Amino acid sequence: MWAFAVGQFGWALLSGIISNWLVYFYQPDAETIAQGQTVFVPQGLVILGIVTVVGGITAFARFFDAFVDPAVASLSDRSTSPRGRRIPFLKFAALPLAAVTVLVFWSPVNGTSWVNAAFLFVTVIGYYIALTFYCTPYNALIAELGHDSRQQLNISTAISFTWVVGTAVAYVAPVVWGAFVPALGRVNAIRLTFTIMAVAAFACMLVPVLAIDEREYVESKPTSESTAESLRQTFRDGEFRKFVCSDVVYWVAVTTFQTGLPFFVTSLLKLPEATTTVYFVLMTGISVLFYVPVNVLAVRVGKKRLLLSAFVIFTCAFAYAAALGSGVLGAVPAMAQGVVLSVAAAVPMAAFGILPQAIVANIADASSKVTGQDRQGMFYAARTFAMKMGQSVAMLLFTGVSTIGAASGSGAGYRVAAVCAAVLCGIGGVVFAFYDERKVTAVLER
Repeated sequence: MWAFAVGQFGWALLSGIISNWLVYFYQPDAETIAQGQTVFVPQGLVILGIVTVVGGITAFARFFDAFVDPAVASLSDRSTSPRGRRIPFLKFAALPLAAVTVLVFWSPVNGTSWVNAAFLFVTVIGYYIALTFYCTPYNALIAELGHDSRQQLNISTAISFTWVVGTAVAYVAPVVWGAFVPALGRVNAIRLTFTIMAVAAFACMLVPVLAIDEREYVESKPTSESTAESLRQTFRDGEFRKFVCSDVVYWVAVTTFQTGLPFFVTSLLKLPEATTTVYFVLMTGISVLFYVPVNVLAVRVGKKRLLLSAFVIFTCAFAYAAALGSGVLGAVPAMAQGVVLSVAAAVPMAAFGILPQAIVANIADASSKVTGQDRQGMFYAARTFAMKMGQSVAMLLFTGVSTIGAASGSGAGYRVAAVCAAVLCGIGGVVFAFYDERKVTAVLER
């Protein structure tokens, strides 16, 4: 289980680099430009007057890749490789994924240029395609390595731990590149930092490939369905549709918040960018303390109740983020305001790190019992599709609204983004309330 979880650390680290720092690198605010950040792509709403370059590229790449997910899932579900249906994909995708993550930040022109925008477009699409070839088969193994609901919950807990640690390491990047800046300059220091992290991530992604004999643990057979038929049958599952609809809205909310966090620190709280690392490490540390309680409570009270509670807490935390650095919190020191946000977000972070993956595993297993088709890969691909669609919308939303008040340096756009995240998270919770956990559990217990 832990050998499997180490692979999650690897791709979580790479994912954290892209999700946390891509916008920060390519759409810098006044504070980071003053510190020596080069502006590589045209800024402002330059695409049709409504979309930024970074927002348009990242949104399109995720949207495009969302349609690659079902194809990769179908290839994996139908694979007849002697090493298993999933492990060969992990072996094939690990190196391209690590390499293209670094290339994303290696703009060929040292200045503002549309050539850099074109290069970013190609590399970001390459990153998401490589990520799909690793993550979709990887996630399918959650349901296959776990032979009952409790095992699947334990696996989800383990990979959630390595996910949050990998993401936390990505947030440490400013501390690392800060040590290299005097010798290399800001941009090259950032590139070197991401290269070092990518090498470590590549090594971790190979651990499940080398340590796990899939045939020893997994008893499944290749599906006989075409990609279109498998996808159609997956979305015919009513409980899965409810879950996915809530998941799309959740990912819009959380990606908007996650992308905005470095800006909340520098523009709203007026704190050094390295403080982002302090907050995220604090958030991560507190979140990890709740992993065991979440695991235990999920068995006792059910995954649905816990996740609904997490929706409520996240909604409140996002709304609070909109008030950072404002007169409403004027009596609270800036550093303390960030600490409160970190603590408030820690508990739902633990719940969302563990429970959704376990819920999809339950739904996939229930579907296998009813239909006789082992399409675990397609279920996770459909969930990844929802995640990427949500992230696409979030990138358009954040990069668009963040331009509000940019000229004056008021940070009004970042406050609007936080409010949007709060509203959307609340909507996601309402949709998830219709998920019928008892129905799924009843099928699993037959």
